[in-house]
Amino acid sequence: MSNPDPISVFRTEAAELLEQIESGLLDLTRSLDDRDQIDAVFRGLHTLKGSGAMFGFEALAAFTHHCETAFDRVRKGDVPATHELVSAVLSAQDHMRALLETPNGDHDAMSASLLDNLHRAVNGAGSPAPVSTATLMAVASDQDAGGMREWRIRFSLPANAMANGTNPLGLLDEMRDLGECKIIADATDVPDLATLEPRDIHLAWDVTLKTEKPRSDIEDVFIFVMDEMELDITEIAVERPAAVHVAAAPEATMPKAVVVSEREAPAIQAANDSKQAKSAENVRVPAERLDEMMDRVGELVIAQSRLTQLAGAAADLGLRSVSEEIERLSGELRDTMMVLRMMPVASLFSRFRRLVHDLSRETGKEIELITEGENTEVDKTVIDRLADPLVHLVRNSIDHGLEKPDERIAAGKDPKGKVILSAHQTGGEVIITIKDDGRGINRDRVRAKAESSGLIQPGQTLSDPELLQLIFQPGFSTAQAVTNLSGRGVGMDVVKKTVEALRGAIDIVSKPGDGSEVSLRIPLTLAIIEGLLVRVGGGCYVIPLSAVEECLELSLEDDLRSRGRSFISLRDSLVPFLRLRELFRTGTQPDQHQKVVVISTGSERVGLVVDQIIGDHQTVIKSMSKLHHDVATFSGATILGDGSVALILDVTHLVAAGQHQEAQMRAAG
Repeated sequence: MSNPDPISVFRTEAAELLEQIESGLLDLTRSLDDRDQIDAVFRGLHTLKGSGAMFGFEALAAFTHHCETAFDRVRKGDVPATHELVSAVLSAQDHMRALLETPNGDHDAMSASLLDNLHRAVNGAGSPAPVSTATLMAVASDQDAGGMREWRIRFSLPANAMANGTNPLGLLDEMRDLGECKIIADATDVPDLATLEPRDIHLAWDVTLKTEKPRSDIEDVFIFVMDEMELDITEIAVERPAAVHVAAAPEATMPKAVVVSEREAPAIQAANDSKQAKSAENVRVPAERLDEMMDRVGELVIAQSRLTQLAGAAADLGLRSVSEEIERLSGELRDTMMVLRMMPVASLFSRFRRLVHDLSRETGKEIELITEGENTEVDKTVIDRLADPLVHLVRNSIDHGLEKPDERIAAGKDPKGKVILSAHQTGGEVIITIKDDGRGINRDRVRAKAESSGLIQPGQTLSDPELLQLIFQPGFSTAQAVTNLSGRGVGMDVVKKTVEALRGAIDIVSKPGDGSEVSLRIPLTLAIIEGLLVRVGGGCYVIPLSAVEECLELSLEDDLRSRGRSFISLRDSLVPFLRLRELFRTGTQPDQHQKVVVISTGSERVGLVVDQIIGDHQTVIKSMSKLHHDVATFSGATILGDGSVALILDVTHLVAAGQHQEAQMRAAG
């Protein structure tokens, strides 16, 4: 196995750091005086700068240094955290991504522009003209310096620090680089030789440092281990008055922060061990390897199906026993593989915090993003492909749905609009909902646009769901002007095509004045599903088992009685049904004992008349060829145990067809 490319590993870890920085900045917009978030953003920028320099990304390191310097000043109270500063660093963070992806590109002009914005945000709108980036860094450093100072630093590291890659000698060398050092090792906690663990650290250190550097430079020495160590920094002498002076405590009363008591040591060690164990539990695996493994599991399931069929036709009991055991093991392997591919939708929802923040500033609207059901898990492929459709839906809710603050106040609403992203699982589907409390969809405008575009005839009768579904037609837009956000009529069309490609469906509900709600019903996985294998004429077909409600027998009398109506009475309700034999034009006579498979999507139900129900089947989904891409009745195909191909029925399309048939019959009386 080849060793991973260090640059690729760095890019992956840097991308995660940038996500953490972005999340911290967005959290900071809610509470600008949150010290924990300020420190977290500073640590992220510091780590990114140091790692970038280590791996040769000099432009990234140099650019990040200025953002780090700005947040260092915020951290020390020199300048306040403002919304302008957060927005400037968010824009700079986007540029850091570009520097990470194309380190050799021409980024000088953009870097200079962003640093000018950063300078204005740090120093206020009325500050002098921006200075060079080198001067900006020097000014920040000069403000922190203030003549020679004397510090006392006492620290102890966790026992397993060296095992985690921390060398205490390196920390001491970094402090020597800051100025004149006097270092005393405290061996109080070193155990007897018989119980000494040579791989653990038992020493503490007491350092006296004379330097012109600020306290932040001393803290930066320990920034990578600060959360796991005991550290006390005290200023004990100052040559000239300082803005903030911390008096040195007498030697006799100096607190012993560096020494861990016997009662505290086990708890601290347990916490460190817990952190180490947690990091060891996670293994980074490229997504391509998971896809490849999923393909292998799919082939195994097909081979197992073939073995089961051969064993069923043989009289060898030993072969049947082995076949049953392999079927059990392959089923467990399939389930394990499916869990490995599952990801919480939180990774998808978190992307929209930045989008909503930017759109709020761009449109002048006050917007609150609320997320629910973030722990709902979906196949990673589904999450990847849903990102763009959700972007269009969120942008549409903000641009078309939410009103300006003055309009909302006039309508008796909270001036801050709400966009709610939620997810929950129902059977084999996950339902993702985008809801807003805006003005709702103007049905008169939708109808007028549809009639002028030739999508419907003037005065044509449409149900409310059918009318609302028109907004997903290509080129359809009710916007009166084209803006950066909408008006071109391509966004909602992309949503529909992507959801249909995922074998999903879209429901939309809107109340004038109360907002709109768009629900995407998406299958949990696109790889392997449990299916119900049925026969229609001479061909076999698979119905996704998650959509099956029940199976009934259609007697010859009921079949003859329902001719021309195609309804079956099911517990005092009429359910329309489709004769698949006629739909597929098999040219065969119906079996004497036909079956009705009742399927549903949401609240809609339809029956499918088949000749025979063969049984359940582990279905490995294979995509249709480009030649059959437009065949809406089928969503894919699978290979049966005998090597033949069975088509997978598109439940959403069939339910829609059944409901349309019912509507036509009711209209005809």
